[in-house]
Amino acid sequence: MHEKRFEGDISRLRNPERIARLEVERVVTLCLEGAQIKTVLDVGTGTGLFAEAFAKRGLAVSGVDVNPEMLPAARTYVPAGDFRESTAETLPFTDGIFDLVFMGLLLHESDEQLQVLSEARRVVCLRVCILEWAYREEEIGAPLVHRLAPDILEELAKEAGFRQVEEIPLTKLVFYRLTI
Repeated sequence: MHEKRFEGDISRLRNPERIARLEVERVVTLCLEGAQIKTVLDVGTGTGLFAEAFAKRGLAVSGVDVNPEMLPAARTYVPAGDFRESTAETLPFTDGIFDLVFMGLLLHESDEQLQVLSEARRVVCLRVCILEWAYREEEIGAPLVHRLAPDILEELAKEAGFRQVEEIPLTKLVFYRLTI
């Protein structure tokens, strides 16, 4: 996409902006599927792409990012949103205030994965959705030890207080729905 919202070489794709938007819409649809959701916390807002997609669905969106330089971008796309500087391990919000917590491509980077999930569980009242890298890179290669395997995520989620973990493989990523 233009405006520095994506990194990497997507120039070989046909209409990369449209493809990226369709993938974001697919993930947002998976997040909302089967639940009445009105409030969303976007953990790791980055450029605000997902925050914008949630807001376009009429949801009240808040967000956090460890990098304060990223927050103005999210605020541009969701001016009414409550965006704060914070880590995923210490969310600056009240218990049970959000219907949905969305985390995109950040859980595998944390050394405190149980703490991240516990914090998400603390502030959410319905579900947490996680978009993650696949455990294996492409079809070849050894498992990437710094990325989160599905069985490890399920174990951590149960320990953090989630009763159900649903795994949905995407093209190059994996999507998890954690339900309370």
